[in-house]
Amino acid sequence: MSPLSLIVALLALSVFAYYFGRRRAFAMAGGRSRSLHSRPGYYGAYVALWCALPALGVFALWLLAQPGVIESIVVSALPEAVRGLGPDRMSLLLNDIRNVADGTFPASAAAPHVAEAAARLNRLDATGKGALAALALTLALAGLVFARSRVAPALRARNQVERTIDILLIACSSIAILTTIGIVLSLVFESIRFFGKIPFFDFVLGIEWSPQTALRDDQVGSTGVFGAIPLFAGTMLITLIAMLIAVPVGLLSAIYLSDYADLRVRGAVKPVVEILAGIPTVVYGFFAALTVAPLFRGLGESVGLDVASESALAAGTVMGIMIIPFISSLSDDVMNAVPQSLRNGSLAMGATKSETIRRVILPAALPGIFAACLLAVSRAIGETMIVVMAAGLAANLTANPFEAVTTVTVQIVTLLIGDQEFDSAKTLAAFALGLVLFVITLAMNVVALHVVRKYREQYD
Repeated sequence: MSPLSLIVALLALSVFAYYFGRRRAFAMAGGRSRSLHSRPGYYGAYVALWCALPALGVFALWLLAQPGVIESIVVSALPEAVRGLGPDRMSLLLNDIRNVADGTFPASAAAPHVAEAAARLNRLDATGKGALAALALTLALAGLVFARSRVAPALRARNQVERTIDILLIACSSIAILTTIGIVLSLVFESIRFFGKIPFFDFVLGIEWSPQTALRDDQVGSTGVFGAIPLFAGTMLITLIAMLIAVPVGLLSAIYLSDYADLRVRGAVKPVVEILAGIPTVVYGFFAALTVAPLFRGLGESVGLDVASESALAAGTVMGIMIIPFISSLSDDVMNAVPQSLRNGSLAMGATKSETIRRVILPAALPGIFAACLLAVSRAIGETMIVVMAAGLAANLTANPFEAVTTVTVQIVTLLIGDQEFDSAKTLAAFALGLVLFVITLAMNVVALHVVRKYREQYD
């Protein structure tokens, strides 16, 4: 039985357990729900949880442990000469075995021990799926029978169901927290390895970026230069251009939609503006590379300016268009949340609509608008495709928007393209760049939260 079929079977069994437990509670109460401690639905949920949770828990643990167990069995059955391979070559061998096992490569073209190992892998996988299905279904039925035996009018089903739901919610939130901690720790540990090879201040204060290094000791190649200032300067330049376009356009469109447009115009314009947020960034990249960049180059030539084919101006302009919906939609929602009484009071004092917007609504909505702008900045800093296609890969330390620059995210992608060994300064530099970028975006989010909390109290 496939994992998907097993999940469907467990869910169907849990639905049956819910109705079974509910009817059991009704029957024991003589058809009078007032005789029950909890509502009948809680008894059904109690039986359903006992049916589903143990089986799903075993299912999750099995899926986590099964690949490692099967691979260890397959490796132990390999010829002794093959088992003595190093970790890297053993990893490649296991990858070949998986490819043969799933049919990516024909078994006839593989080595005999690889084909035999692939067949063994398929047999063990089928056996494991069968054992998992039998164990999970047995646990589900056992949980159903156990929970049914405990159903009684005095059972505090509601308390136990709500306590279980609380535990599940805490577990889900803990997964998000642990995932964040794992991401941070992976960045920190790999960055420590990088700074063991490259001095920290050479990285954060260096003005040259050329990460090409020799991959082997016997290979002639560059030792690499890892000054990150050109990358962050290019990131800030493109972000600044994007914000100079997105903030005025987004904020003015939000003012129009919230205070000037009637309901029909608002209902038509707002969805059209928000469509920009759903366009894939690679489409924006094509638009920047094929339309905006040649347009700027032609305009520059007409006035005697030398505009590069891949320029920060083209990338920043298209990126600004892309993040307009973030500022427009969020600012519109914040401005609509300002109490109508503030508007009415201002108009009653003789202020015009524009004066009310400038002196009442915008100050009241300023924390939300500021948070929207910082969110847009974070979005611009993390953008990759537009910069790759419109600004290039050249790590130039310049403030000229007509020249080609690159960003941190583009270099991270470039460093990790292809098969890489994570033991050289070149590949480890991607983690150091990611860590610095993470700290920058985290700082901006902290500032946004501080501003929102500080000024929101004046208007709540």
